[in-house]
Amino acid sequence: MNVQDIVNTVSAKAGLDEPTTEKVVGTIFSVLEHEAEGTSVSSFFDQIPGADALAQKYDVMAAGATANSGGGLLSSLQGALGGVLGEKAGALINGVAVLKASGLDMAQIQKAGTTLIQQAEAAAGPDLTNQVLDQVPSLRGHLGL
Repeated sequence: MNVQDIVNTVSAKAGLDEPTTEKVVGTIFSVLEHEAEGTSVSSFFDQIPGADALAQKYDVMAAGATANSGGGLLSSLQGALGGVLGEKAGALINGVAVLKASGLDMAQIQKAGTTLIQQAEAAAGPDLTNQVLDQVPSLRGHLGL
């Protein structure tokens, strides 16, 4: 199973159009790429061809990644928290902001996230998927897992 298979399944099950789904999947993978450490995340991406490229395409730490989140207080808060807490927390904060800025409500984000994790478990195995997710425990809460 490659990343396009995952995007197609998440799109169908969450009822989202493909470009939005690709952004959601890429954003979540980018958060994992920045926040999970060690060989587990590399092994995880190795099991899902195209996942690493999609994570890089939707890099939550790239300059301007959250530029479309509306600016103002939220952007200031993201910048301050990212600076205080470091890149790891900044990646999660930016990722959640990107997901919310994409116009999805929390129910849609959670449905897409749950489906994504189910597909990742099918592709990379539940042990490896959980090993990666365990390194980013707050992501589970944001995805309703």
